Amino acid sequence: MRVRIAALVLLLAVVPSAAGALPFKAKLKATTHTPKVNTKWPYSVRVTNLKGQAVKAKVTVQVVDPLGGVHPVEFGSRKVNVVNHPFYGTFRDFVIWPLSSATQIGGISVTLVFRTIVKTAKGKVVLRYKVTPHT
Repeated sequence: MRVRIAALVLLLAVVPSAAGALPFKAKLKATTHTPKVNTKWPYSVRVTNLKGQAVKAKVTVQVVDPLGGVHPVEFGSRKVNVVNHPFYGTFRDFVIWPLSSATQIGGISVTLVFRTIVKTAKGKVVLRYKVTPHT
């Protein structure tokens, strides 16, 4: 009996359900995966319901380095981090990548991950965008 219950629990844990699907769509758009340092790199996050209508959300933006370090991203024009910032439909901003982000190790450019965490009343999604800044 215990084996059957354990097998059933394992089966339910492995098979995704339709109820697990998010009732909204979130998209991250940026101009390029290879932004130039010290210039504006615009990006946007769009959140809609499944019918394509804009919804209320909150966004947190971070950069993840190759060692797993997480660094907050500031609003492009202010010295305030983008953390749980409320918006409706589309959030737009820009990043100015510092010279230190164009790091090379043995002549190979380091790839960073531009991560946005989008939260709505219906759930949360993490969007990732690989970036390799250059000089």
